[in-house]
Amino acid sequence: MAESCCTPGRDPGQEQIQDATPRFSSAPSAEPGNGHEESLVEIPVTRFRMGADDAVGFPDDAEGPVRDVQLDPFRIDPFAVTNRQFRFFVDSTGYRTDAERFGWSYVFRGFVGKATLRRGHAREVPGLPWWYGVSGAYWAKPEGKGSSIDERLDHPVVHVSHTDAAAYCSWAGVRLPTEAEWECAARGGLVGKRFVWGDDLTPDGRHMCNIWQGTFPTHNTVEDGYAGTAPVDSFEPNDYGLYNAAGNVWEWCADWWTTRHPIQRPLVNPTGPKRGTARVMRGGSYLCHHSYCNRYRVAARSSNTPDSSTGNCGFRVAAGP
Repeated sequence: MAESCCTPGRDPGQEQIQDATPRFSSAPSAEPGNGHEESLVEIPVTRFRMGADDAVGFPDDAEGPVRDVQLDPFRIDPFAVTNRQFRFFVDSTGYRTDAERFGWSYVFRGFVGKATLRRGHAREVPGLPWWYGVSGAYWAKPEGKGSSIDERLDHPVVHVSHTDAAAYCSWAGVRLPTEAEWECAARGGLVGKRFVWGDDLTPDGRHMCNIWQGTFPTHNTVEDGYAGTAPVDSFEPNDYGLYNAAGNVWEWCADWWTTRHPIQRPLVNPTGPKRGTARVMRGGSYLCHHSYCNRYRVAARSSNTPDSSTGNCGFRVAAGP
């Protein structure tokens, strides 16, 4: 398994798909936007400063150098895709996610029930004891057998791979944002700030995002109100109207991962390398904590293999230009 403290990944050399059922059981005819066209916000022609040379960042993540990027107008959803929206997609097409096809997905250990452990339906990830591979965990059963999304329909869908997110986008007539578009939209017009809202993590004592408080991974004080995912409209939006661009769940981007950024200035509509082995993720999640993973900063980045799925990764959609 590809190891990451943020989102562990599947090992393509070892993992075998258990369910050979076709991904779609009915023709995935496009549903225009699945409501997204009405909600997408317009980001005008923009030139912004991407990345950060932040001493609290991770050198291997290549957040820097700070670089000038110019983008054509595009649109992006203020919210991550919800369980309700993804369920409509699945109901319309019979789509089966990678987690269902593999028969398991990664769940944070604090959410794994005793019965699941007792029955041997969970296996610890070597070197990452806060993660378990849980049999039967997928988007509709986020913690495995016996769990449900019935009370979380307005929460972001999780346990979706990059492949799943791309399939949803194709059906809905939208796309994943590029990494540059994602950061531009997340910054909301702010220049050089550490977080989506500014430089202070908790201005005037207010929690601005859903991340871990307390001692990771043993004790979450839940001071922000959420131990796991939060509704997609939680907390204050940024100046472009985006919600939860920091924390809550990691969000897939369209780009293949690279740590070598072009040096020409300005970069115009960058889309990343043409190929790779991992896709970019942005935004951090409810498991991020300053003691080990402060990737809720707006320039922070991570990656995972396209078929990997976890209980803290989802996506939002974009369109245009």
